[in-house]
Amino acid sequence: MKADHIIKNAKIFTSNQSAPQATALAVKDGKFVYVGDESGLKDYEGTVTDLGGKFIMPGIIDSHVHVTIGVAFDYVNLGIRLGPLGKQESLKFIADYIKEHPGEKCYRFMVERIYLGGEDFSKEELDAICPDSELILLEGECHSNWVNSRVLERMGITDDTPDPVPGLAYYVRKDGHLTGNSYETASWPILFDGVNDLTDEQIDASIQRWIEFSRKAGVSAVFDAGFPEHNPVHERMYERLCEMDRQGKLPIYIDGCYVLTRPSKMHEALDEVRRFHRKFNSEHLKVHTLKIFMDGTLKIETAAMVTPYEDTGAKGTTAFRPEQVAEILKSLNEAGLDLHVHTVGEASSRVVLDGVELARKELGDKYRVKVTCAHLEVQDDADLPRFAQLGVFANFTPWWHFGGGPGVFSFMLGEKRATHMYRCGTAWRSGALVAWSSDNVAYGDFMTWSPYLGMEIGMTRQVTAKTRAPEYCITPAPNPQPEEMMSVEEMLLGYTINGARQLGIESAKGSIAAGKDADFLVFDNNLLEAESEGFSQNAPAQVYIGGKKVN
Repeated sequence: MKADHIIKNAKIFTSNQSAPQATALAVKDGKFVYVGDESGLKDYEGTVTDLGGKFIMPGIIDSHVHVTIGVAFDYVNLGIRLGPLGKQESLKFIADYIKEHPGEKCYRFMVERIYLGGEDFSKEELDAICPDSELILLEGECHSNWVNSRVLERMGITDDTPDPVPGLAYYVRKDGHLTGNSYETASWPILFDGVNDLTDEQIDASIQRWIEFSRKAGVSAVFDAGFPEHNPVHERMYERLCEMDRQGKLPIYIDGCYVLTRPSKMHEALDEVRRFHRKFNSEHLKVHTLKIFMDGTLKIETAAMVTPYEDTGAKGTTAFRPEQVAEILKSLNEAGLDLHVHTVGEASSRVVLDGVELARKELGDKYRVKVTCAHLEVQDDADLPRFAQLGVFANFTPWWHFGGGPGVFSFMLGEKRATHMYRCGTAWRSGALVAWSSDNVAYGDFMTWSPYLGMEIGMTRQVTAKTRAPEYCITPAPNPQPEEMMSVEEMLLGYTINGARQLGIESAKGSIAAGKDADFLVFDNNLLEAESEGFSQNAPAQVYIGGKKVN
């Protein structure tokens, strides 16, 4: 048989359990036609490349990213980041800045809640230092913000505006009146104000930056986790991606979604995800997943807990109940669609697992939905075995795993939970289907989008001087949890075949096997023998997607 590429003398990590290693492969018409030892190459004709022992692995699958939010953040002003200032020092800094820069339409700053010592800003305090312009203070993770009256008036937010999800996504009120502070999806229209006005050219330019990064990093497929509360602009961006695909400019496969954030829109979202499924079906963009935001984040204590937070005694709130999850699953099952859920806290994943259990009990052998719980920062002991038992994917964001521990979260979680976070090793050993992701929302320099950073921290649980990571990624109190450290083989599998299984594309991608898409990466060094510390410095020398070299 005539082949387009024939490679020998390579160290091939196939991610194929039945044949995990090989030394030779052949590619024809964008597919692997042979994978094995060099003796099998006798049946193939063509130019043979001797790799001299270089390392080959499948293309990377990042199974939870935010392509469309990344575009938006290219055009959102996050403002001036304030240092470790208390409330009064922050107000003084902001007031001084406004005096020195008068006349601006909107002033934006970013502040970490942890520096405020439990205090909050009020709209009256912000009005006092900025009465004539809009003033927005973003919380460090952008899951909350504080604004003055000018912002509330222009956005049409009043004392009578209902909370999107009471207890989770809401406007903080005092004596029935808005304070100017909002959480989660209540705050995101303010954060992303204006993104509906982006031009096609702006959208395309940002997407092209992401494509170039993905090519260089060897990312061949992703799950895009959507743009909550902004489905119209999210749809526009998918339209641009489809147009790029028609023009042959989108080599990266994108598994897309439609986002649901509040129970009141459940039935609308089920109709919309079906519509997205019909509308977006190009070669490299398909939609077959409903994404739900079940809870929030740990930093601002909107993550839902089984055991109360130590500092407040509160547990947080989930957006949906198990019965509602089961209803959603039955509808998705009928439509042949899947479910992906943001689950940071232990109660949020428990609700999903309970909902899956209810749906499986009712549907029996007819149940077909792939369900993924993403992030899983804190898990209850009782729930960890249930992922494997119920066939629910456990999706972790390993580059986060350098954090946590008693130096950061013990005041809110208590010592035990703070020292037992990000329990991916336990989940893996239980037999759960574990996949890895970067969960990035802003493109920037793409440093934290790197799968090799995720692999390093997944193995080491820390950031060292050898790690290629942003300056803010400093381990404040090393908490390596040896039982949760992963091996390099496990990191590679989670970024390849397990990600493909989560996306439902394992018949075409995720491993190097005859008949699959010829997505593969060539490294000058053997990743299986590379040092864990500094693993983030790795990058493929050659990237092939569909048998074509793209870098």
